[in-house]
Amino acid sequence: MQKARTTERKRNRGFEETHQSLIETAVRLLSEKGVEALSVSALAREAGINRTTVYYHFPSREAMIEAVKEWSSLQLARGMDAGSSRFDRMAGINRFVLANPELIKLWIDDFIAPGDIRTRYPRWDDLVIGMAKSLSAAHPGEDFDAEVYSVMLLASAIIGPRILQNSVASDADPAAISERFMAEHRRQLRRDGIID
Repeated sequence: MQKARTTERKRNRGFEETHQSLIETAVRLLSEKGVEALSVSALAREAGINRTTVYYHFPSREAMIEAVKEWSSLQLARGMDAGSSRFDRMAGINRFVLANPELIKLWIDDFIAPGDIRTRYPRWDDLVIGMAKSLSAAHPGEDFDAEVYSVMLLASAIIGPRILQNSVASDADPAAISERFMAEHRRQLRRDGIID
């Protein structure tokens, strides 16, 4: 009985490791070649495994793209982790956006699609509550719409760096873009009393 449980744990661990590796490979393919180039066959070739194995993890191309979107949502959700400062969280989102332009296009489509944002951004309520507290503390007696403010911050963090990089300062490297964008973002957050 003990041997069967050990074998099952190893099998599950192997499945999870392969699954995660396939997602990361799909992310890399998508980032390098765009969503059009992402297919079960391309993923199998890139990962060096057969298509049957990929189908075992993702029954369709759409399921694979969904897994990539979920992975990107988790990466962006790190911008909600309470263990670091708000500015560090926003900077993390900013760096992720600049490093993964094709992936962010998929995420933006989901971000603006109809439906409850909480299904795509699980810590949304935490962000709104935190913003409401910060804004109320910094500006007592003023009436704030913390949801709208949160939408503005998130949209700025996700779309702003790409606009700056693609349309305003296209000759600058991503590190300079990030530094420039975050310097102004820091000033805005200080002005609003969100960070010290």
